[in-house]
Amino acid sequence: MPSLLRFLLVVAILAGLAYAGVFALATMVQPVQRETSFTVPNDRFAK
Repeated sequence: MPSLLRFLLVVAILAGLAYAGVFALATMVQPVQRETSFTVPNDRFAK
């Protein structure tokens, strides 16, 4: 039983670190916004 608890504790800590990383990226990193435009060839509409 202690090995199961140790395993669950390690998994919980790793999941918490992953969640903290995703949360930090979502709140602290600002995406760069830029305008994109491209032309679509006319042969794409011929189908």
